[in-house]
Amino acid sequence: MIGTVLPETGALSYLHLPEISGVKLAVEDIGAAGGKVRILEGDSGTDPDIAVETVNRLLGEGAQVIVGAAASGVSQSIIQTLYETQIVQCAASNTSPSFSTQENAEYYFRTVVTAEADALVMANNIARGGGTNVAILARSDDWGRSLSVLLEASLQELGIASKIVPFSQDAPSFDDIAQSVGQMGADTVAVLAFSEGAQILRSLLEINVPPGAIHAGAGMFDLELPSLVCPGNPADLDGLTVYGASGGDEFNERLSETVGGNIIFGGQAYDCVMVLALATLAAGTHTGPELIAVGPDITRGGQKCTTYRVCAAHLADGVDIDYDGASGPVELDEVGDTTVGRDAVANVRGGTLEVVKIEDVVLGP
Repeated sequence: MIGTVLPETGALSYLHLPEISGVKLAVEDIGAAGGKVRILEGDSGTDPDIAVETVNRLLGEGAQVIVGAAASGVSQSIIQTLYETQIVQCAASNTSPSFSTQENAEYYFRTVVTAEADALVMANNIARGGGTNVAILARSDDWGRSLSVLLEASLQELGIASKIVPFSQDAPSFDDIAQSVGQMGADTVAVLAFSEGAQILRSLLEINVPPGAIHAGAGMFDLELPSLVCPGNPADLDGLTVYGASGGDEFNERLSETVGGNIIFGGQAYDCVMVLALATLAAGTHTGPELIAVGPDITRGGQKCTTYRVCAAHLADGVDIDYDGASGPVELDEVGDTTVGRDAVANVRGGTLEVVKIEDVVLGP
């Protein structure tokens, strides 16, 4: 039984539909192949306190594994409980590098690449756009701090100057943040924000920063963003670039039948469920130590397979498998990080946020 801790409400509520849809598509495919998986849904609220209450409820109702939370900071609020109860947790959208080294992440893995990949994709696109002096506006949480430092390093490797400008997501106004962009003479702005990003974008437009010079992180991949920022004329945001982890073209097309154009993290959520289900078959149990021990092994070094039906048949025959999923090869390393990822790059065109390309990223040697 899978418990989901995803943001039905809160600052990342627009990620709920693609992630829960990815989970449900995986459950549908598993069921069609004869497998049995149930979902217990829960709201993270994009709030650590709400997430803790939700996890306790889900465990009390019999959840054997957890998918979520969406935000890295929210996952940090529940990871100790899951560590102590030896419940395996898979995150589809946590990109903070912190999980790679902390001791209480023993039962944690993720199907999304770390922020290092986001930083590389963003930096390369900024370079292609001619950016030479970048203001990195970063929310003051685990995700914002880690991604801003990695983006700064990636830009430096490309010979591009940058400066990190941290902000409190609870600030009543972001006009001072926008003014700092003008003071440093930045020709490009990277905005690492959640829902407060709409207000930041309005402040930037008011000081005449062109949308084409603005690059936004995954926390702002909201199809309603143009209307939120420019309610009278969403096309005033044309040129803005937004990034987010994605599935492949074939899966995205299938997912879009449910979610429209907001496909980010849907493939990663699908793969969380698939890896958990296949690991349960391989281990013969859902208990934490056994499940987490086989999880990485089924994503590398064996017979390639891409569906639950085929992968399960191989396992039944005693064949080692290498699951390749909706989000890519899903090569999990010894700490539960995937080393291969896929990012969607979207632009606002005619007042609509549209995916314009998918970029694959490989980390490590």
